[in-house]
Amino acid sequence: MNAPDEIIHQPIRLRIMAALTALPAEAEGIDFVHLKKLTGATDGNLGAHIEHLARAAYVAVDKAFVGRRPRTTVKATAGGRRAFERHVAFLRSVIDGATS
Repeated sequence: MNAPDEIIHQPIRLRIMAALTALPAEAEGIDFVHLKKLTGATDGNLGAHIEHLARAAYVAVDKAFVGRRPRTTVKATAGGRRAFERHVAFLRSVIDGATS
């Protein structure tokens, strides 16, 4: 049986990766404010989880200004997409094993 990805396994990081990998690979990503709404996390908590994913090279973070306002956009990397696919396969193997 595969093992869970300990980086992705945490609930908020799992939500982040699920949202990001639901987008096509060529998509721009999701901005911080939208990810905050999707995850229900606070600014600081979400920032810490994004940083954890970025250190693992699972996400790329782009910080820019739109007008005079800062905008942070997060995108799943190719490696992050593969890691998420492996984690989902692990979860499916658990589900399949429980229903057998």
